[in-house]
Amino acid sequence: VAGEIEVEGDVVDVLDAVADFGLGIRRRRRLRWRERAQVIVTALKVGAIGRRPSPPPEEFRVAGRIHSRSRDKAAVSSHYDVGNDFYRDVLGPSMVYSCAYWSEDPDYTLERAQAAKLDLICRKLGLHEGMRVLDVGCGWGSFAIHAAREYGVRVLGITLSNEQAELARRRVADAGLTERVEIREQDWRELPDRDFDAISSIGMAEHVGLQEYSHYARSLYGMLRPGGRLLNHQIAGQPSAPRGGRRNFRDAFVFPDGDLLPIATVTGALEEAGFEVRDVHFLREHYARTLRAWLHNLAEHREQCVRCTSEGRVRVWEVYMAVSAIGFERNVLRVNQTLAVRPDEQGHSGIPLVREQWLTAVHNN
Repeated sequence: VAGEIEVEGDVVDVLDAVADFGLGIRRRRRLRWRERAQVIVTALKVGAIGRRPSPPPEEFRVAGRIHSRSRDKAAVSSHYDVGNDFYRDVLGPSMVYSCAYWSEDPDYTLERAQAAKLDLICRKLGLHEGMRVLDVGCGWGSFAIHAAREYGVRVLGITLSNEQAELARRRVADAGLTERVEIREQDWRELPDRDFDAISSIGMAEHVGLQEYSHYARSLYGMLRPGGRLLNHQIAGQPSAPRGGRRNFRDAFVFPDGDLLPIATVTGALEEAGFEVRDVHFLREHYARTLRAWLHNLAEHREQCVRCTSEGRVRVWEVYMAVSAIGFERNVLRVNQTLAVRPDEQGHSGIPLVREQWLTAVHNN
């Protein structure tokens, strides 16, 4: 991040090779003196041994009680309020900042894959005209716009990011959907609205944290009418992955206070809140391909991205996305779509018996 080490070639391939090289050192023990010297010099530079280097200015510091409303807003702002132009260059025209849904077709584009993901969520939620939908962590409004335009629903989108909210409102207006879509800059814990027909939470729950997750699940349950569905799209860590303690790269430079919970923790919290979990869809290979597409965009627009933010911030993104791609490819990281329903008083889910039926679209147009 500080610019002391340059990477030549594809950053994913380089870091993937570094991971294998590190494993090889532990297995091989006997190294030539030149190799040992190179390893020691590199380890000193990156702070793996010896005195840790001073952090570059891109490192985040958030204060206050963890997952308090003020600290969560500061943590979200530190990541998302770095410039909408930067995100447009990296994410592409879709402005969707979560795992896309790819086809086997090698020529399938990122834009088509993101549109396919948005539509998949709409179909899982069983959206149709007249429904009232909550989009928790609405980002730049892409899901809200797609759901309102294609399925005729009314959407309330909430985000803690000021820059996301402003751009989302402009995009909604440009799409002619202001009567169907409302965007608020609001914490989910401050939302008084109830009786939603469906709730989407797409790439947002990673910010909730373990200590607040049960509260989060209970709150979403209380916001749904009986028979309403929740689609929770969330990155998951392995059950054995350590949480807490010394800050890692993701905590310090990317997502302060983020928590990658195992899928069992997520589904357990949903069930304890009263939800019936109906489907869990694993998408980790899709996220690896999405991250490689974002890295390609970043490389193509690198100069513009540096002007929007800083050289260090672009380096953060290169490392974070490359390491994440490797994590998904190697099954260290996972991502899941969990479909849950709030049953009615008789225990009915309202979901068709055959899976293909509840994935059938009911488009507005």
